[in-house]
Amino acid sequence: MISVFGSVNMDLTFQLRSLPSVGETVLTPGFSEAVGGKGANQAIAAVRDGAATRFTGCLGDDAFGAQVRAALQAEGIDLAALATVAGKTALASIWVDEGGDNMIAVASGANAMVTSEALSPSTLNEETLVVLQMEVPVVEIEAVIAKAKQAGARVLLNLAPALPIAIGALKQLDILVLNEHEAGTLCAQLELAAATPDEQLAALTGQLDASVIITLGAAGVVARHQGETYQAPALAIKPVDTTGAGDCFVGVFAAGLDAGLSFDAALSRAAVAGSLACTVVGAMPSFPTRDRIDEAIASGA
Repeated sequence: MISVFGSVNMDLTFQLRSLPSVGETVLTPGFSEAVGGKGANQAIAAVRDGAATRFTGCLGDDAFGAQVRAALQAEGIDLAALATVAGKTALASIWVDEGGDNMIAVASGANAMVTSEALSPSTLNEETLVVLQMEVPVVEIEAVIAKAKQAGARVLLNLAPALPIAIGALKQLDILVLNEHEAGTLCAQLELAAATPDEQLAALTGQLDASVIITLGAAGVVARHQGETYQAPALAIKPVDTTGAGDCFVGVFAAGLDAGLSFDAALSRAAVAGSLACTVVGAMPSFPTRDRIDEAIASGA
């Protein structure tokens, strides 16, 4: 079982010819709406790859909240711990240019009201993989890590965004996932001298007990696990929108581990899924199903 604790938004995605500069107005024919937020994204990616998935988070009591809940329910995610609170559902404004690059602003809304108390200890055990990100209050993330480890569950933290978090919490992780920027930020916070991904892997695994994964965009992914270094390539694709690709990677990687795949096999599968997510506009709409991932692995494209 995968238990995702984290953020959930309504994403408003605008496709633009180019990203605006300061003071510039850029017109576009329209926009799309879809469920987003790193927590919900990772839960959707995991369940589409076949994993039994539970999501803990908060929605506002507004129209966006009802729309988001219905969409997550349709995916088959266990929403028993998805609360509705007075206030507004988190909202993300996503601008995507013709090259697939993006700029994102998020109003946290109900995500700021998520608490570790919503994650029941009865749902945590040795068979649970708890997946976390950094878009809800850090104090609650730290509390969930402690609660999960006490119950014997494995814990994966995607340090996105790379906000400060207690070293004691980091030392309890089983798996830490970061991109290049986040790895650089964490190394600076921990006063570790490391510039390249290989140096960052060595420095972080030397400081922490966790396996560490660094995603590299089109260059794929590198990781250090139980003393071994692994690499997995990305697919050779023309990106349309990179929004949510990292979340897709995390969700599918977690699903692979939950299904009993080896670390390196789960890593390779997740790299393929993250690549596929760059070929469709939006986050949730871009996440592939298990069959699509299997097809891409078999064909190499």
